[in-house]
Amino acid sequence: MEVLIMAGQLILGLSILVGLHELGHLAAAKMFGMRVEKYFIGFPPRIWSIQRGETEYGIGAIPLGGFVKISGMIDESMDTDQMSQEPQPYEFRSKPAWQRLVVMLGGIIVNIVVGVLIFIAIAYKNGDRFLSKEEVNRYGIVAGDLAREIGLRTGDKIVEVNGKDFTNFDDAVSSEVFLGSNSYYTVDRNGNRIDIDIPNSFIEKLSEPEQRGSFIRPAEPFTVGELVPGLPAEKAGIQTGDRITAINGKPVTFFSELQQTLDSLKGQTATFAISRGGNNTNIPVSITPEGTIGFYPKSELNYTIVNYSLPEAAVVGTKDAFGVVYNNIKGFGKIFRGEVSASKALSGPIGIARMFGGVWDWGRFWFLTGLLSMVLAFMNALPIPALDGGHSVILLYEMVSGRKPSDTFLENAQKVGMVLLLGLMAFAIFNDVWKAVF
Repeated sequence: MEVLIMAGQLILGLSILVGLHELGHLAAAKMFGMRVEKYFIGFPPRIWSIQRGETEYGIGAIPLGGFVKISGMIDESMDTDQMSQEPQPYEFRSKPAWQRLVVMLGGIIVNIVVGVLIFIAIAYKNGDRFLSKEEVNRYGIVAGDLAREIGLRTGDKIVEVNGKDFTNFDDAVSSEVFLGSNSYYTVDRNGNRIDIDIPNSFIEKLSEPEQRGSFIRPAEPFTVGELVPGLPAEKAGIQTGDRITAINGKPVTFFSELQQTLDSLKGQTATFAISRGGNNTNIPVSITPEGTIGFYPKSELNYTIVNYSLPEAAVVGTKDAFGVVYNNIKGFGKIFRGEVSASKALSGPIGIARMFGGVWDWGRFWFLTGLLSMVLAFMNALPIPALDGGHSVILLYEMVSGRKPSDTFLENAQKVGMVLLLGLMAFAIFNDVWKAVF
C-alpha cells in the first residue's frame, strides 16, 4: 500500500506540473495564432483523447512527462514531412523569433509562477515555527553519527555558522551551509570555543536516506504527549502529561536519551519511573521489537511562532521558491567540481516518489510539488537541445545574428538532445534502483 501511495502522489504531482507547463506553451502559441495539433499529459500510448477545434487533448499511458505539438516546429515527434512543405502563416516557423521565444519560455514561466504561488500559500497558511539559537543552547545539541564523524559532540552549543551569528536553529542545518564551500561551525564546548570544519563533500553523506534528520538536533526535555491507541504506553497506563524520569534505573532527561534506551531494550519489558502531578510511580512497560512504546513527545523547549500577513508571505514564499533554484545551481557546481558524485546527488522518479513517503500528507505533497515545479523550471531552462532552454538559446542566436539555423541543424540538434535526455533518464532510473537495492 505504501508503494501505491508513493506512486499516486508522484503521478498526481507530476501530472499537475506537466499539465500546467505544457499549457503555458499551448496558451502562448494560440495567443500568437499558431496551430496546436496536440496537447498531452503523459507519453504514448494514448489512454484517452478528445478533439476540440484544431487541437487533440489527451492523456498518455506513461505519466512521466507530456508534450504539445505545434505545427511547423521540430520537436520530439521528429515530424520532418511537414517541414519539407511550404511554410504556412499559422506555423511556428513562420512567426517572428521573439514570438517563438515567448512560446518556448511559456512552460518555464508557468512552472515558476506555480512554484512561487505554492510557496506563498504554504508560508501564509503555516507561518513559521522554529527554535531560536538561545533556546537550543539551553541544553545544546544531540550529535548523530555523521555529526560525531566531523567532530561535533552531544552537548555542544553552536554559537556561529561560518563565522556569523544566527537566530534560527534551522539556519545551522540549512542547505546553504552544506552546499557552500569551506563551511564550519563555531561551538561552545564546556566553555571553550572550537571551530568544526564541514567537508565540502559532506552533503553526499548527508543525503543518504538513513542519515536524514539525524545529523544534529536539539536536546529536548519532554513530557508524554498524545498516546497511540493500542500500543504499550497506553496499555501500561502511561498518561498524557507524564514525565518519564528513568528506565530500569537509568535516568532520562531528554527525548534522545529515551530513544537510545528504548533502542537497547527492543522486545523487552522495562520499569519506567514516572512523575505525575508531583507523585512518583514505577510502571512495567513492554517495548516493541522496533524500540518504541507508542506516544508523541511534547517538547519543553519554547518554539517561536511567526504568522505572516499575505504581503509578508509573498516575500517569504518567493524567497523560498527561488532558493530552490539557487540550491540546484550550487548542487550542480559541487558535482562539476567533483565534490559530490552524480550518482549520490541525482534522483529519478523512484527517488522522488520516496521523498513523498508512504503516507498521504497534503502539507508535504504541496511542499514537494512546489519544489518540483521550481526544479522543472530550472531543468527545462538548461541550454540542452530538446529542452526549452536549448530551443531558447537557438532563438536568441537567431535574434542577435539575424540568421536562422537550417532545418537540418535543428533536426540534428533535436536528435542529440533526445539522446542526452534519454540517457540521463536511464541513468537516473538505474541509479534509483541501485540505491534502493544496495
